[in-house]
Amino acid sequence: QLKRWVAIKLLSHDLEGPEAITRFLREARAVAQIGSHHVAHVMDADVLPNGQPYIVMEYLKGRDLAAWIASDGKLSVAQAVDCILQALEAIAEAHALSIIHRDIKPGNLFATRSAGGDMLIKVLDFGLAKSNLSLDTLAPGITERGAVLGTPSYMSPEQFMDAQEADVRSDIWALGATLF
Repeated sequence: QLKRWVAIKLLSHDLEGPEAITRFLREARAVAQIGSHHVAHVMDADVLPNGQPYIVMEYLKGRDLAAWIASDGKLSVAQAVDCILQALEAIAEAHALSIIHRDIKPGNLFATRSAGGDMLIKVLDFGLAKSNLSLDTLAPGITERGAVLGTPSYMSPEQFMDAQEADVRSDIWALGATLF
């Protein structure tokens, strides 16, 4: 009705289960709290009549850093540092809200353009995020002790051993691995 482009993220039918739906809706709630222009904005989330949850998000034009590197090769040092510094802004705000991303990697950093035409990095996919938001009414602690969540090449050692142990340092480790 608003005549504007949006992205609609649906939970795959093969992933639908109580834990997956809880995690999916927690992602929407967590991201909606982050006001940074370096995070794709969430506008709404709900469950369709057939039980499939969805998230309505800002539509982005561009590509993630994994696709960029695969297509064009390594970024220059200046480009890589700029991307990580922008991602750090988003992650710092998430951390201030007690949100730990737990899956930072090139595929979750999206390069788009600002209204002024400058490159703008958006951190995507907070689906594995750990949140302690007091306004989160969904079930806390849905990650089992000893579970491995994330992408191993970018995970801190403590996160690899137990995803519940991931904290702000785990995201910083992942950003460093991504920069490397």
